[in-house]
Amino acid sequence: MLIPTPLKPGSRVALVALSRKTSEEHLLSAQRVLTAWGLTVVPSKNLLSPSHTYLAGTDEERLADLQTALDDPTIDAILCARGGYGSGRIIDRANYTALQQHPKWIVGFSDVTALQLKLLSLGIASIHATMPVLFGNPASAPSIESLRNALFGKPDVITGAASPANKPGRAEGILVGGNLSLLTDSMGTTSELMTDGKILLIEEIGELVYRVDRMVNQLKRAGKLANLAGLVIGHMTDIKEDPNLAFGETSEQIILNHTREYSYPVAFRFPSGHENPNLAWVQGARTSLNVTAQQSIITPLT
Repeated sequence: MLIPTPLKPGSRVALVALSRKTSEEHLLSAQRVLTAWGLTVVPSKNLLSPSHTYLAGTDEERLADLQTALDDPTIDAILCARGGYGSGRIIDRANYTALQQHPKWIVGFSDVTALQLKLLSLGIASIHATMPVLFGNPASAPSIESLRNALFGKPDVITGAASPANKPGRAEGILVGGNLSLLTDSMGTTSELMTDGKILLIEEIGELVYRVDRMVNQLKRAGKLANLAGLVIGHMTDIKEDPNLAFGETSEQIILNHTREYSYPVAFRFPSGHENPNLAWVQGARTSLNVTAQQSIITPLT
């Protein structure tokens, strides 16, 4: 796995928008934070393009901004402005040759999971963490500090809250994952996630309960859950029942049902995903996982 070099004061960071539109206010908040860290912020050309009603520019504009940041040897990291939808429309059209020769950190979560899975398929690590659209929210302060630590080469040991649903145990493996919808969306593509021997982290937002069951069941049917070293569940945010017909199971019950035949540890209530804190972790880094009923701990090993 290619692990990018840590940032240092003076490093240059590109802001790109691959998915939903962002705003000048959000970007200014991010620039203030990053500048205070001693970084030089380089906004991409089409960052505030008005060319699409939902997406942050046309596919060609967003792809051009990504490609420029990937190819520019003076750029040390790329921060994706926000999630939503759209990165999957362009990731297979980008050329990653320069990135493979000179790896740089690419940061994001949610829809950016699609890009991070592409990078994993190429053997390149990235950072699953909060994004500029959230930098102006005071509640994001722990998430932002965690991102800073990861970017500067000191990723946090992350502790999850107690959960009676936890399946205790210990494991070591490469930590991978992200948004559940994007993980299932990757199936059958060039960036389909390989999970054997890995510690898999999943999180989700705004789905009906039965759809969560369908996606977890799809992972199981595809063999993605059978040979894990461990499973970690982050924030399951705004998961709702169908108002016309309740499914009658919680996210925890769904996941335990689909993994009951496996012996690896399972950790719930982990601080990663669409709530605060959304603590930074390195996609593709070797980690240890220790799960008890009282807590779960992920410790970086590399």
